[in-house]
Amino acid sequence: MKGRLVNTLALAAAFPLAGAAQQPAPSYEVYAVRYAVVKNFRVAGLVAGADTSRRMDIAMMVWLLKGPGGRNVLVDAGFQRDDLIQRWKPADYVTPSAAVAQAGVRPEDVTDVIVSHVHWDHMDGVSLFPNAHIWIQREEFEHHLDMDGNVLDRAIDGPDAAMLAKLRRAGRVTLVDGDAVEIIPGITVYTGGKHTFQSQFVGVHATPGTIVLASDNAYLYENLEKHAAIAQTLDAASNLRAQERMMKLASSAKLIVPGHDPAVFERFPSPGKGVARIQ
Repeated sequence: MKGRLVNTLALAAAFPLAGAAQQPAPSYEVYAVRYAVVKNFRVAGLVAGADTSRRMDIAMMVWLLKGPGGRNVLVDAGFQRDDLIQRWKPADYVTPSAAVAQAGVRPEDVTDVIVSHVHWDHMDGVSLFPNAHIWIQREEFEHHLDMDGNVLDRAIDGPDAAMLAKLRRAGRVTLVDGDAVEIIPGITVYTGGKHTFQSQFVGVHATPGTIVLASDNAYLYENLEKHAAIAQTLDAASNLRAQERMMKLASSAKLIVPGHDPAVFERFPSPGKGVARIQ
């Protein structure tokens, strides 16, 4: 009951009172921020049916949404644990907080982190942002861990489960109940494909229109252009449906940003040095 009350109060703050004049949605500046590169990754691990001999260097990134009034929202938080760095040996690694600082926002000034799903490379860095409120789908949270941080599904790492549970007990986590919820004015989350039990992706009101941040609902532009499911999914059909929906939600196809494609920084080269403004 207490968790649902916190959830209700937090969501209520994001919506106008009944009968109140509807305010126009705020517009955000949207940036992809690269914090590392994983070299020589198998494309067949990203795109279903891809040639198993193909390899590419993939970008590890988070997405920064700069809004009015000092609201700085991250979509995903990358990773920071030393065991992960030693295991994957990423090139050009900096902590996600340092990468976001290079984009002009101090880690303590990040107000919110939207977690697309519980995998280590998207959630492990949450604790780097000490003042951020965390948003995650209720079904994603409750399927993978309990309030004591016990792992219920191996998709989440033990240390990350413990961290997320601790943040929830501290009142810093809102569990989002379902699809098409405007959690913050101008920012709406949508339930995605079954990459994990209940991933989500994000639609953002921005100057060029609606930008869709796919995270791992589309690893590469190739997934979208070939309408090819991601290789790592519990249900390929759900992933294809999510792709189709993203195409309808975004103001144009070029405003759908995949989760790991280095071409993001070629298609949007400004301002550069691992930061790409989506526009």
